Amino acid sequence: MPIAHETWFVDETPMDWSFAFEAATLALVGAALVVTLLVRLVARPFPGVDIPFIGRMAPYMPFAVRIHLAVSLVGLLSLGFYLSPAMDLQADVVGFVLGGVMIAVAVTMASGWHAREGAWLLVAAGPIGMFEFGFSPVLQRIDMLGLAVFVLLAGPGRWSADLELQRASDPSYEAQARAIWALRLAAGTALIVVAFVEKLANPDMALHFLAEHPDFNVAQEIGIGMSDLEFTRLAGAIEVMFGLLIISGALPQAVVLIAGIPFNTTLYFFGNTELVGHLPIYATMLVLLVYGSDRRLRPAVSELWPLHQRALR
Repeated sequence: MPIAHETWFVDETPMDWSFAFEAATLALVGAALVVTLLVRLVARPFPGVDIPFIGRMAPYMPFAVRIHLAVSLVGLLSLGFYLSPAMDLQADVVGFVLGGVMIAVAVTMASGWHAREGAWLLVAAGPIGMFEFGFSPVLQRIDMLGLAVFVLLAGPGRWSADLELQRASDPSYEAQARAIWALRLAAGTALIVVAFVEKLANPDMALHFLAEHPDFNVAQEIGIGMSDLEFTRLAGAIEVMFGLLIISGALPQAVVLIAGIPFNTTLYFFGNTELVGHLPIYATMLVLLVYGSDRRLRPAVSELWPLHQRALR
């Protein structure tokens, strides 16, 4: 099932929370919660598989996060967007200022020079953007906030100017535990917010999107007689489930591999816009996969609170 951000491709419509509180919708969201709880139970005796050649990439994850951020920001700006394809930059003073913020963050992330200062600027970019675009579009981009906080907590990491200039060092285990917690919390929250903004609390937007892109109703494509409205309900619940699973952190390798299928499928349909918009999510999935493949770091990935003594041990 391809998962695309509808606000990136169709006009936003007024919210309708009545759809979200229908019995069928609540049942599917409840099922998503049950699946998450079951995955956490299964993960207790079977937390994951040790894959040493993947786990050894853990020290380079701050670099991977920085590069994903830099490429995403440059790509979005080149297409005329601010932080996401749902926010069009105008050729005016405000547009140039916001674009300048994106360039400054991209430079610090790509070079690793004053990376933490660049991360603070990215944190501030959200509230700044709200003055121009409102609250909802920026809230849907909270996954970028998670990447910024990851850099703040873990530092710029290897292959950075700050490390070469001895302004930073490799992150401690405690720093990585806190960083991965913030990263998955932000990414999972972003998916849940989008599920409601674009589907569960806004079915008209989803129906408009499916009318323009009927191939995205996968149920009908494979011969299941499911209306666009029912498919919207199901797709929204699945997005909520993925968000909860990422927040949970349980079985990160399996979750990343399964969730990666719908997130990558949309690239075929929407190309560059989808790629640069989803790069922050791809960065999160990469970090979860790498940390989840390392025996030492895997317990920190699934901890619900990073300061828990078991995680820090």
